[in-house]
Amino acid sequence: MTAELHRTGILLVNLGTPDAPEAGPVRRYLREFLSDPRVIDINPVARWLLLNLIILPTRPAKSAAAYREVWTEAGSPLLVHGQALTEALRARIDEHPIELAMRYGNPSIASGLERLRAQGCDRIVAFPLFPHYASSSTGSAVEKIYAEAGKLWNTPYVTIVPAFYDHPAFIEAFAAVGRPVLDDFQPDHVLFSFHGLPERQVIRSADPGQCLPKPQCCASIHAGNRNCYRAQCYETARLLADTLELGEGDGSGDTDFKAGLQWSVSFQSRLGRTPWIRPYTDEVLVELAKSGVEKLAVYCPAFVADCLETLEEIGMRAVEDFKAAGGKELRLIPSLNAHPSWVDATQALVSECLPHPRALPVVP
Repeated sequence: MTAELHRTGILLVNLGTPDAPEAGPVRRYLREFLSDPRVIDINPVARWLLLNLIILPTRPAKSAAAYREVWTEAGSPLLVHGQALTEALRARIDEHPIELAMRYGNPSIASGLERLRAQGCDRIVAFPLFPHYASSSTGSAVEKIYAEAGKLWNTPYVTIVPAFYDHPAFIEAFAAVGRPVLDDFQPDHVLFSFHGLPERQVIRSADPGQCLPKPQCCASIHAGNRNCYRAQCYETARLLADTLELGEGDGSGDTDFKAGLQWSVSFQSRLGRTPWIRPYTDEVLVELAKSGVEKLAVYCPAFVADCLETLEEIGMRAVEDFKAAGGKELRLIPSLNAHPSWVDATQALVSECLPHPRALPVVP
């Protein structure tokens, strides 16, 4: 008689969300999130002063109001979509326990690992749900996964699903979600809006001299920029544009606005006064409207689930800004959420990292 000696569990990890759209829960969430040195990568004393004297006294109430705009009866959209994806995967992969965790907030990575251990898992495939590598997202999640796994007496063997910005299954999933919207809407222009990062963080990710100061540094992926978040975003945009047959676009990495193209790339959600990667979404929206674009479709391929940054920042605020600048209609293309094509892609990405089963005799 034989039985499988090792059991592998799957841990899906997203960024996180407050427990409720109120100032108190948002303050706790922001404190944990912004205390991370990979997120605010400045001197620890300066980070503490910035967080406790400037951000936390005022930001939680404003952020809570924004969260209330997108909160559903079931809870935070990011968490609701994550739970739906988890359940859909469980229906597909019944031989491996699957749990959802958040880098910040609940359910925590520690609790996710404990739930998998309680189901007999001593091997973990951890899937950070961030298509593009950034130290402040993937890097932080991986560091936390290893740290929490290392606290367990029987430390599990952990495999990490790598960045998947150019994986065919990911590209096809986003294309499948967007095609019906584009066919119905017939936009004048498609904007791929990715989450932004401070320039200093992007420069640290690439080889010296390969990032930002170099003209068209993101026009292709090569050895020098293979870990660069901005270059990976441009590659996703190019692949999606090709798959959707969008025509001529700006996939070179230049920051100068060019009128008359069918698609372009921008970066949203910048904070503070330090330079962030360009071009900025809020500025591009205005330039597109002034250039004669009346119907604009916006993809947000850095997010695999709709959240505050897609639903409120783009679906509400960007709509107002675009119309105020002379545009007629902006339509947000939904994120992957738990769309069947994304369930297919997630299953494929995880399966590539699952170990081959091993069976040994059971000792009586």
